[in-house]
Amino acid sequence: IVREDRSVLDLLTADYTFVDQRLAKHYGIPNVYGSRFRRVTLGANLDVRRGLLGKGALLSTTSQATRTSPVTRGKVFLETFLGVSPPTPPPNVPMIKPPAQDNTGNAKEPTMRERMAQHHVNPSCSNCHSLFEPIGLAMENFDGVGAWRLTDEGQTIDPTGVLASGAKIDGIASLRNLLMQNSEQFVRVMSEKLLTYGLGRGVEDQDQPLVRAIARGTAAGDYRFSTLVLGVVKSRPFQWNTRVGQDTAPSTASVATTTNRGAN
Repeated sequence: IVREDRSVLDLLTADYTFVDQRLAKHYGIPNVYGSRFRRVTLGANLDVRRGLLGKGALLSTTSQATRTSPVTRGKVFLETFLGVSPPTPPPNVPMIKPPAQDNTGNAKEPTMRERMAQHHVNPSCSNCHSLFEPIGLAMENFDGVGAWRLTDEGQTIDPTGVLASGAKIDGIASLRNLLMQNSEQFVRVMSEKLLTYGLGRGVEDQDQPLVRAIARGTAAGDYRFSTLVLGVVKSRPFQWNTRVGQDTAPSTASVATTTNRGAN
């Protein structure tokens, strides 16, 4: 995306990925051999792997050691792609209980959806979980390390759900569609994160008009990565190394610092 100056929306929808033999086997991509990573096109049968949502790294780091975590996946989805921070959980929230030991082998293990239902007993938990839990359950076809599966504990996985907005989702494809419907918000989040990196400080309330301006400029430039970068480096806070609203001209030292940073 950076080298070929592609659209940053490829991060959501790209029909290609990069794999070596081990990762290709994990994804179910045939005819890839050796340890060299190479670009491959994702066919219709690998639609679930499109964009970042289908990548094993994201799916693994949002799981627990021995199971998936719809809560973590839903929370990371909101924060990373839409810039929404769910409420902090109340103290002393009980952990999901592990399945009881059954020496007879007759007890049916609960699915992750059934385990998550434990949190809906408490209304205060239920209100928060309705924000991100349906998103996490929509990714439940990916196991803890991001391998695709159709069943959980021998039962068919149900990835359907209803978001707090009332929108219905039914799996990873519908989550991608949801992101594309909110692509402007995704680009604003990217603009804010890149501005934070460029300025070397957190983005504050007075920076938000600039964030929105960078996002609008990126949209006008067909969402190319270069337009996002130029929006940051052409901004006054970046060039003057100041906060928005400070009209004092940069000192010689700050100009030198900015120049050296740009050279680096």
